[in-house]
Amino acid sequence: MASVFNKEGYPVVDHYTYALGGDGCMMEGISSEAFSLAGTLKLSKLIIFYDSNRISIEGSTDIAFTENVQKRMEAFGFQTITVEDGNNLEEIGKAIEAAKADTERPSFITVKTQIGFGCPAKQGKASAHGEPLGDDNIKAMKENLGWPSEEPFFVPEEVYDHYKEIVEGLQPAEDAWNKMFAEYCEKYPEMKELWDTYYDEDLAEKVCDDADFWAYDDKADATRNLSGKMINRIKDRMPNVIGGAADLSPSTKTYMKDEGDFSAENYAGRNMHFGVRELAMTAIGNGIMLHGGLRAFVSTFFVFSDYTKPMARLSSIMGVPLTFVFTHDSIGVGEDGPTHEPIEQLAMWRAMPNFHMFRPADATETAAAWYSAITSKRTPTALALTRQNLPQIEGTSREALKGGYIVQDSKKAVPDAIIIASGSELSLAVEAKKVLAEDGIDVRVVSMPCMDIFEEQSEEYKAKVLPKNVRKRVAVEALSGFGWDRYVGLDGDMIGMNRFGASAPYSKLFPYFGFTVENVVARVKAL
Repeated sequence: MASVFNKEGYPVVDHYTYALGGDGCMMEGISSEAFSLAGTLKLSKLIIFYDSNRISIEGSTDIAFTENVQKRMEAFGFQTITVEDGNNLEEIGKAIEAAKADTERPSFITVKTQIGFGCPAKQGKASAHGEPLGDDNIKAMKENLGWPSEEPFFVPEEVYDHYKEIVEGLQPAEDAWNKMFAEYCEKYPEMKELWDTYYDEDLAEKVCDDADFWAYDDKADATRNLSGKMINRIKDRMPNVIGGAADLSPSTKTYMKDEGDFSAENYAGRNMHFGVRELAMTAIGNGIMLHGGLRAFVSTFFVFSDYTKPMARLSSIMGVPLTFVFTHDSIGVGEDGPTHEPIEQLAMWRAMPNFHMFRPADATETAAAWYSAITSKRTPTALALTRQNLPQIEGTSREALKGGYIVQDSKKAVPDAIIIASGSELSLAVEAKKVLAEDGIDVRVVSMPCMDIFEEQSEEYKAKVLPKNVRKRVAVEALSGFGWDRYVGLDGDMIGMNRFGASAPYSKLFPYFGFTVENVVARVKAL
C-alpha cells in the first residue's frame, strides 16, 4: 500500500504491525513458516512480542522446548531484542523504539514474564495457565498487589482517567494525519480516486459483470487454465487484487502477468511467493484481508489444502472473504499417485460453516466461481479446479451462481431420473443423458458446482431443481461420496471414490474407477 500511495512528504501509509505470541506459538510450525518469509521479505514494519514465561499446560517448557529462540529468529533475519522484566514499561518502550530504528529487518522482542504474577500460590506455575484462581487466591492476589477493592470486576476511577489521558495524548497524531491526507487528496486527486477504488467494497460488482468478463473460447481446457485467465481479467479491473501460491503458481495458474513480484526489492509487486508454507500463506491472506484496501487470494494443490485448514477455519469464523485456488482436484492428477490425489478433501470443505466450495465444470462455471468469490462480503470461497481439459458444456450458465441448477432438462413434466454432477463429471452426465434417451429414458442433468450456495437458496428453488417426486437420482463425482446422500436420498445412487486413488494417466484412472458414460448409464438403468 505504501509503495502505491506514498508521495514525498506524504507518508499516508506508514504504520507498524505488532503481533503477540507465547511459548506455544514459538513451538507451532506456523511461526517458523511466517517468520522465515518475513525475514526473507525484510518486513521491517513487523514487530513481534514474545511473552516468554517458560510455562505450558503440562509444566515447564523445558520438557519439550529448549532451543534458543533468539538464535532461530536471527537465522530468519530478525533483529532480536530482550526485555528482562516484563513489568518494566520503560524498558518495553525502549525496545519498541529500537525495533522501529531498524529499517532493514523485522524485529523480535523477547519479554520475560512470570505467569500468574501477583498471585502467591500460582505465580510461575503451570496451574496458572488454564485453571481458575478461585476466590481465596483472588483475595490473596488483590492483597498482594494492593488492589483497593474486593468487589468483582471493580476498576478504580483513576484507571479510567489514565486511559482518557492516553486517548487525548494520541489525538494530535490522528489530527495531523487527517490534515496531511486532506492535503494529499487535494494535491493528488488521481491518488484519492485510486484510494477510494481500493476501499470500495462494491468494486467487483461494478467492474466484473459484463460480456467481456464472462466471455470464453469454445474449446476444451482445464479449469485451472480457465481460472488463470479469469485472474488476469480480474487484476486489470481490480488494481487492489494481490495473491500467489505456495510455490506452485506455474501449476495452479495463479500468476498475474506484468504485475511484478512482491519482494524485499519491490513491495509494489502483486504476485506473492509464499514458498512451501501453506499454513502461513493462509494466515497471511487473512491478515491482508483484515487490514483492508486489498483483495487477496492464495493457492495450492487441492490435496495440500489440508495444510491450510486451521487458518481457513478462522477465515470462516471471522467472516473474511479470502479466495482459495485449489487445483489438481481429483484422481485426474493421475501419474502423481494417491499422495497427490484428493479424495476426502471436497467433503471436508463442504462441511465447513460459512464457506463456499466451488467445483466448476467449464469456462462459464469457472467465471461464476470467481465472480462469486470476489463479490463475497463475509464468506471465504474455494475453487477446486482440474488439471485435465474439459469440454464447454451446452446449458451451463450464470445460474451456477445459485450453486446448483438444471443444465439440460427432460422433455417430460416429471423426469424419469435425475443425474447430478460437479466439475469434470458433468460432461459424463450430459453424455449419459444422450445415450439414455436412445433407450427411451428421459433424464434431467443438474450441475452442483457449490452445494453451500445451493443450500442458501429458497426451498421453492431447490424443489424446482430437485423435485421430491423424482426419487431416482444418481450423483457422479470423482471424490468421496460423503455428503451426497442429502441429494440422492435412500432410493438413489452415488458414483464416487471410496478408496484412495492410484498411479496412472487420468485417461486410465477414470475408467478404472467407474467414471465412464457406460457406468453412469448402467447405474441409472439399475434404478
